[in-house]
Amino acid sequence: MAAKTPASRTAARPTRGAAAAGPRIRTRDSRVHGKGVFAVQPIARGERIIEYVGEVISWKEAQRRHPHDPAQPNHTFYFHVDDKHVIDALYGGNSSRWINHSCAPNCEADEEHGRIFIKALRDIAPGEELNYDYGLVIDEPLTKALKAEYPCWCGSANCRGTLLSTTAGDKPGKDKKKKKKAGKGKKKAKDGEKAGQGKKSGKGGKKG
Repeated sequence: MAAKTPASRTAARPTRGAAAAGPRIRTRDSRVHGKGVFAVQPIARGERIIEYVGEVISWKEAQRRHPHDPAQPNHTFYFHVDDKHVIDALYGGNSSRWINHSCAPNCEADEEHGRIFIKALRDIAPGEELNYDYGLVIDEPLTKALKAEYPCWCGSANCRGTLLSTTAGDKPGKDKKKKKKAGKGKKKAKDGEKAGQGKKSGKGGKKG
């Protein structure tokens, strides 16, 4: 995917990191997908766990950079902030970019003054993997083929089988993405209530 006029890298502003997560969380291999983030200590409901950080760029620049990995075009570390800005955690990101999607999440992404924080939806025990609902929204018909491009492997009882938000009633995550394919034009994520890292291959930060 190539843009006609690349955005200036010097215009990008870095996000400010939250307090160090310390030993509360750890990144390691996940049974769900690739790497994941796990609680090392008990985390209380409502607790702010980590900030999603990286280089803050324009959507135009995100389009120019896409894909991060040509072999996995739906795998990015983009997180939608607003209609003009996206966080690219490939540059300056932390372990938050490895948090996987789940259709029955124990966390959520919360925006505060242009910054994105991952917070606990319930008490989380040591050893549990952290996850949130990517709820990706793309401006094109939600076909079976499109859903298959963004598969979900969370394994929850109510798994919808895709990272995409499948109904208007779904509550998407803050993680959003725009995507462009030759011959298909542009797919632009709509504002919602949590859709992002595009974060992972088939995930959203690791998102796709």
